[in-house]
Amino acid sequence: MKNSLIGRIEEQKILKKALDSQSAEMVAVIGRRRVGKTFLIKAFYNKHITFEITGLQKADQQTQLSHFHFALIQQSDEQEQSTPKTWLEAFQRLVLHLDNKSKNQRQVVFFDELPWLAGNRQSFLTALGFFWNSWAVNNNVVVVICGSAASWMIENVVNNTGGLYNRITKRIFLQTFTLSETNSFLKSRNINFNYQQIAELYMAMGGIPHYLKEVETGKSVVQNIDAICFANSGLLQNEFSQLYPSLFNKADRHIAIIRALEKKQMGLSRSELIKKSGLSEGGNSSKVLQELEQSGFISSYFPFGKKKKGKLYRLTDEYSLFYLRFIENKRQEGAGTWQHFSQTQSYKVWCGYAFENLCLKHLSQIKKALGISGIYSESSSFYKKVTKNEKGTQIDLIIDRNDKVINLFEIKFYNTKFSINAKQANELREKMRIFRETTKTTKHIMITIISALGIKQNKHSLGLIEKEIELRDLFLL
Repeated sequence: MKNSLIGRIEEQKILKKALDSQSAEMVAVIGRRRVGKTFLIKAFYNKHITFEITGLQKADQQTQLSHFHFALIQQSDEQEQSTPKTWLEAFQRLVLHLDNKSKNQRQVVFFDELPWLAGNRQSFLTALGFFWNSWAVNNNVVVVICGSAASWMIENVVNNTGGLYNRITKRIFLQTFTLSETNSFLKSRNINFNYQQIAELYMAMGGIPHYLKEVETGKSVVQNIDAICFANSGLLQNEFSQLYPSLFNKADRHIAIIRALEKKQMGLSRSELIKKSGLSEGGNSSKVLQELEQSGFISSYFPFGKKKKGKLYRLTDEYSLFYLRFIENKRQEGAGTWQHFSQTQSYKVWCGYAFENLCLKHLSQIKKALGISGIYSESSSFYKKVTKNEKGTQIDLIIDRNDKVINLFEIKFYNTKFSINAKQANELREKMRIFRETTKTTKHIMITIISALGIKQNKHSLGLIEKEIELRDLFLL
């Protein structure tokens, strides 16, 4: 099998296991828009696909049935005289089509953008359940269902209580590219940026393959960001306005959440978020948060020492942050816009937030660089408010390890080696003191620096900073 895939190693193992299985398999592939779900399935299963269809966005049932009918005609030798009137009839015709195929070859049936295909119609899911239970389960077939609306897929398919109950045999939650995969993807297109350049590109648009396809060889990162994000013809100039409506109903609620989180780097609690976004209390708000988190736009976490209360939400979608900080009000500036921004204070503030997000998305690489991959650990953050009697502090990343060590991280994104001065050293000691006194921990606290090019050892770092991680460590496989 010719495989042009970049990365996706674990996902390919799951797809191969389904293909090699002696039983019928139903594989659910879930991931945000333009993360590469369709490409993954088509590149891997290639010649095995005997029927495929992609749902049409915002189409009524009759239009979807007509679309299904046309796909069936294209991919079969028989010409149906009329469009099926119901989904049950459509799937019955699909069974007849697949029955005409060789039973010796493993068949793959691929339903792409299933939420669009089904819409809000229970009749589609009922017919899909009929197709699986009455035909597919007894045949040499892999059924792949794919969708960008993660919450819809989980609610209606993965957690289905009807005919599809417990029928999913394998699941893939496709994430954005890691830094390593981004590097490999760019190299496959003859683009050879260094670690810092790739990180800056990643912080602006994330590890979204469809966005990264716009990067051109022969242009610097600054030039590429200008062309992709600020030029009138740039793909990402107006992507924000299309992104959320393509995934969610009443997307203005989701966008309100994103806008509220963009303004708070540390994150917001549910009650703070609802207040700042203007949403009302109740089930709908919880559903909006769940949909955004399941689709990978926001992340939730508990501060250190809290397991049930105090959950915070944080904006972790790189493009949404970048759009709201820079693109939204500067769309007509054109060439040189990003070069101008890179000299401003707003750029430095964004860099700090975006680099923290990048580190939080590469925790497994951080643990590998620390040599603690085999040690159970939990990651969190820590925040203590200022009071009349006590100083406050904020620590964006903590790794609490089972070997009686806690790593407190200081994350810096500089273009040179980070050289700690006396003031910064005292601030780190104060953070460590406040953390120890507040949490009452007896574990050894290890100050750890993550920076682009490492640290420059001096009298202030010696005896204080016990571990350092460089940007290149985040590119570990």
